Amino acid sequence: MKRIFLIGYMGAGKTTVGKELAGRLGLTFIDLDCYIEKRYHKTVGQLFADKGEAAFREIEWNMLREIGTFENVLVSTGGGVPCFFDNMEFMCKAGTTVYLKVSVEELANRLEVCKGTRPVLKGRSGDKLKQFIADSLEKRTGFYSQAEIIFDAEQMLTETDVSNIVNTLEKML
Repeated sequence: MKRIFLIGYMGAGKTTVGKELAGRLGLTFIDLDCYIEKRYHKTVGQLFADKGEAAFREIEWNMLREIGTFENVLVSTGGGVPCFFDNMEFMCKAGTTVYLKVSVEELANRLEVCKGTRPVLKGRSGDKLKQFIADSLEKRTGFYSQAEIIFDAEQMLTETDVSNIVNTLEKML
């Protein structure tokens, strides 16, 4: 029985690495946000807008506990999951936690490209985007750093880079 939780800021590569790593380890891949969206038939953005952040975080908490009982899974969490309630403690007890650590500069480069799909980034670019990421990471690092494995996921430009990260993580797990 194996449970792995990938944590880190948006754009860190949790889904990209998670899908490939789950396949290599013979685990079922679950993206927590997608799991929530399928259950509630709404996007995370719609849930935030309809119910507010506090109610969304409760939904997230409940769904994390549900998934936390599944066996042989690799779970990609939303970037904020470790920072609310006792989620980080729960994940550390339920399985192996892996923090994909990426610098502010690299996260800004990755998120600049896809900020249209991430409502929280709307209207932010360049220095404003970097400052937003830096401020968010400052608040979240204390939670992220509780992970059992802290992995440098800075270099993820090509499929080869992703494969190298997955190879290394596979050996560590």
